Amino acid sequence: ATSGIGRACAEKFSAAGDDLIINGRRKDRLEDLKQSLQQQYSVDILCASFDVQSKVEVFDAVNAFQGKWRLIDILINNAGLALGRDFFEEASLDDWETMVATNVNGLLYVSKAVIPLMVERKQGHILNLGSVAGDEVYEKGNVYCASKSAVEAISRAMRIDLLRHQIKVTNIKPGAVETEFGVVRFKGDAAQAAKVYDGFTPLTGSDIAESIFYCASLPPNVCINELEITPVSQANGIFFFRK
Repeated sequence: ATSGIGRACAEKFSAAGDDLIINGRRKDRLEDLKQSLQQQYSVDILCASFDVQSKVEVFDAVNAFQGKWRLIDILINNAGLALGRDFFEEASLDDWETMVATNVNGLLYVSKAVIPLMVERKQGHILNLGSVAGDEVYEKGNVYCASKSAVEAISRAMRIDLLRHQIKVTNIKPGAVETEFGVVRFKGDAAQAAKVYDGFTPLTGSDIAESIFYCASLPPNVCINELEITPVSQANGIFFFRK
């Protein structure tokens, strides 16, 4: 919840009166967000600063939740990133491993830790942040696209396997969203990141948060299994109209 879509979700759900557990590696940002949201909306917020790439950190944190914090209704698996935009043979193995560790393993670890708390109550909703990149592989997208294809497969598997527990699973698949995502992908080169959005208006973190909130606010008998969201000027992971 320290930036982008995650922060926007924290703002949207707290504005609706929901108590939150917020996660991120940057403790200072988490604490600042907690103070801001509590002052604005009078909700309870628990900061859980851990790295989703670390299985030990994830399970230690979730197992330490006490009282009402174990009654998790909604899990938003938002942690994810792209690193580099390189041809397959030129790409960095370190970048690949970080993307898989965050986008795939991190989602699995957090889900595996939280799902038993939902199973106990026979209710819950898991929203996984996939991408249109999981459907169409684009040039120099290689392992990032693969990681988001994995999110799609994992989301479908969760939906099937958790049916008997009446737990909802939604794969949210954004297109071009302007957040810190691009700056991270291009290793801090903000100018290069901004070029990605030349000639069209991208989505914002708030746009995606609104869609996530909609999916999470439907009646108990309704589940949106998959939701693809793009700017008007983007048809899919490849085709854009730029002015």
